[in-house]
Amino acid sequence: MNTTADADVPLYLGLMSGTSADGIDAALVQFPAGGGCRFVHGLTARWEPVLRARLVALGEGGPLDSLEELGELDARIAINFAEAANQLLAEAGVDRSQVRAIGSHGQTVRHRPLANPAFTVQLGDGNRIAELTGITTVSDFRRRDVAAGGHGAPLMPAFHLGMLGAADEDRAVLNLGGIANLTLIPREGAVRGFDTGPANALMDAWCQRHTGRTFDADGAYAASGAVDEGLLAGWRSDPWFALPPPKSTGREQFHLAWAEVHMGEGQYAAADVQATLLELTVATVADALLAQQPQTRRLLVCGGGVRNRQLMKRLAARLPGVQVESSAVHGLDPEYVEAMGFAWLAQRTMDGLAGNLPSVTGAKGPRILGAIHLA
Repeated sequence: MNTTADADVPLYLGLMSGTSADGIDAALVQFPAGGGCRFVHGLTARWEPVLRARLVALGEGGPLDSLEELGELDARIAINFAEAANQLLAEAGVDRSQVRAIGSHGQTVRHRPLANPAFTVQLGDGNRIAELTGITTVSDFRRRDVAAGGHGAPLMPAFHLGMLGAADEDRAVLNLGGIANLTLIPREGAVRGFDTGPANALMDAWCQRHTGRTFDADGAYAASGAVDEGLLAGWRSDPWFALPPPKSTGREQFHLAWAEVHMGEGQYAAADVQATLLELTVATVADALLAQQPQTRRLLVCGGGVRNRQLMKRLAARLPGVQVESSAVHGLDPEYVEAMGFAWLAQRTMDGLAGNLPSVTGAKGPRILGAIHLA
């Protein structure tokens, strides 16, 4: 899906690492004046293995050892992000002077939107990324929305609306990352978006523990097992699923220890647990969609979960009246939608435009997001 850049249109570079911390997605894009998104090039850079293991542990609520570790992680994450950006430019044959700005999400290590006071923490120093790439960098997008009373998440619905909305059809966009989240785009009325619960984070963790593989390719492992309805019901009974939108969550809430509490002393075949984890994602997505926008006719799916054929098959089965398809059908590479979205948010910030949707995050109003670190 790579295209040649238009020399007359500014380039933006988006950097994203989600709750699974499975890699740094980097996307080089343009936003033509007439609308849409031109995808120029993308890649996924792998984390240093030791650093990734530490990030996964922190994302699940593990403690920081010291203030020194916090500072070191902030710097090392930024170095990894900058290396991904520089690698992307080298592969695309693009000089840094052609890029107006980088939009860097950073790595979430804590997300507490319901705490008092609420807070969210993404590491990956934007100053260092700007220094190592020579490109103006916008980072720390979520905290302004939280300061304004919002959840700071999800931030992609504004991008989804602009790129995937339709005036003649009620649509929804589903991002299947470590956590699943929905954007509801009705023909009439406000756009809404919220997390629905765990997705790849739990499935990947269980698969790695029992097979040694970092993810369940095509969902074959899950397909080899059978759903345990009792276990599924236990997981679905978690009070978080009954909370009304807006809501957001992360690995600090939905991790293997959480899943094992509901498993108790029961004896389960590992493949059956994998199948049931997949069905948990499917069921909670379907429940949320049917409750919040039952008239949906098209569900556009992006994120790493698109590659999981069993997951896509089960979604279609749970939503028989909905056309379930990849965002690729509509011109957005599902692997890089979030990275593209943070490039778009960087453009919004550079142009002095709000990047959040209060109807989605619950913020008091539209806000210009992020901090700008000049090259």
